Formats: sequence, C-alpha cells, structure tokens
Amino acid sequence: MTDVSNAPAQDAGWRGKFAGFALAVSLFSILWFAAAAVGTKLGLWTWQFGLGQMTIGWGPMILMGALGLSVLAFIAALLKSPRKQALMLALAALLISGLAFGRVAAFGAQAARLPPLHDIQTDWADPIQPSDALFTEREATGALNPIENDPVIDVGANARWPGMGGRRVAEVQEEAEFDTATHKSPKETPYPMLAPLIAANTADEGYAAALAAVEGKGWTVVLAEPEEGRIEATQTSYWFGFKDDILIRVRSEGEGVRIDVRSVSRVGLSDLGANAKCVRDLLDEIEARLAKGG
Repeated sequence: MTDVSNAPAQDAGWRGKFAGFALAVSLFSILWFAAAAVGTKLGLWTWQFGLGQMTIGWGPMILMGALGLSVLAFIAALLKSPRKQALMLALAALLISGLAFGRVAAFGAQAARLPPLHDIQTDWADPIQPSDALFTEREATGALNPIENDPVIDVGANARWPGMGGRRVAEVQEEAEFDTATHKSPKETPYPMLAPLIAANTADEGYAAALAAVEGKGWTVVLAEPEEGRIEATQTSYWFGFKDDILIRVRSEGEGVRIDVRSVSRVGLSDLGANAKCVRDLLDEIEARLAKGG
C-alpha cells in the first residue's frame, strides 16, 4: 500500500505562484476602486483625484493589467500537470478581473451615452429657485455647480461630448427624454420622462406626502416651509459622498395640487443620469403616497 502521507505535494510550481499573483492583483484592483471612493468620502483626497485620477484615470489600466495576468495564468495552468491548484487560482482571478472590467466598461458606455447634465427639473419654463439657506449650505461645502434659471452646458464638455458645450440644459434634457428626430419612446431614450405631478389632492396633502417621501429616503432636510410649499433636501451618495440638492415646490392648481421637483449636483459635469432618476423616483413615491392617502 502506498503511503500517501509521504507523497509529494501536488502543487504547480511557478505556475501556481503566478496564478496566485494574478489572483492577488485582481483582488487589489477591486480594493483600489473601493479605496478611491471611501477615501474621497472621508476627505482624504479631493473628488477630482478620487474619481478623476484614481477611478477613471488609473483604474481601467489596473483592471486591464489584472485581466491580462489572469489570462496568462489560465493559459500557463493548462500547459501540463498538475493543473488543479493553478487552474482554480487562475479561474478565480479571471472571474474577478473579468467581472470588474465588464462593469467598468459598462460604466464608460453609460457615461458616453448620457448627456453632460447635472441639473434636472420638471419645468424649465418656471424654474425652482433655491433658498438662502441652501445657498449657504452649498457654499460651505465648496459646491462648484451654480443653480441658475437657464443654465448652459460648460464648453469644456465638447472634449467628451462634441457639440454639447454652450447648449441650454433645458433643451438637452428635453431631447434626452424624447428624441423628436427619431420619435423614440421614453423607454428608448437615455432619460425618463419628467413632468410636474398633478393630482386631485389638496396642497396640504401634497406637501405632507412630499415631506414624508423625503424623510423616508433618509435625506437631510435643509428647509421645510409648508406655508410656502417649499422643501429642500440633500442626498449623499454611499461611496464617494457626492451631494445632490433636491428642491420641491408644492402649489394648488385648480381643484388639485401640482408638485415640481429639481435635483442638482454640487460638483461634476455629468451626473450619469442620477438626478433624473432621483426626480422620477421621488415623483413616483409621492404619487403612490397620495393615492393611498398618506
């Protein structure tokens, strides 16, 4: 009988070590993106460095290196026996780096597809104006994006979005919601269709539903004036800690209520559709609350 206790270990030598290294680099690439986001949120470095340099600049190159090492480790593992150890490590590295690279590629495609907007609202013909309290809060945090009645896209956007610089935000938002040239439906366009919420409720009920929706989302309420029908709140993103300001206006209209919403990012040229989604989700929640009476 063979004494298996004295059998040589079935490792793959340098191929196993190489596969282990590829796995370590793949795991490091994930930690890199997490560190970029968490460090920005904690104030260890600026958002321009955390997002612009670490995430967008160096991040894809690190992922490509991890993916390339994983492919080479996988090929090396198939060269000869023993294969099990090296193959398992290489497959793990390939899975991690491949999924991460795919997510980053999808992120880049989304960024290229969406217009460079960071200020979205339901009615540009009658824009919602921020209060002095919100202006003070934004200035204290170094907000770079102004809140204007009729903003235009910064000319610097032309570098990544040719022809967009200098255009009115209101026009670009409308085109993103519905492409009049191709007559695409809202489901086929980059942004959801946004319009004021009009319901057969009183203004008081509309205000209560809007405030309850804001508080239910855990946003920071900056201002709440029921007499004026105004609510201002700030939401903070989980990873980078980016802040978006949400302005809500509640008015009586006929025998019902009209609710308008505006969402503005404090920094950044493009919000990747976050503000449009925020407005759409908030309106849907307010409408649901009004429908069930609370």
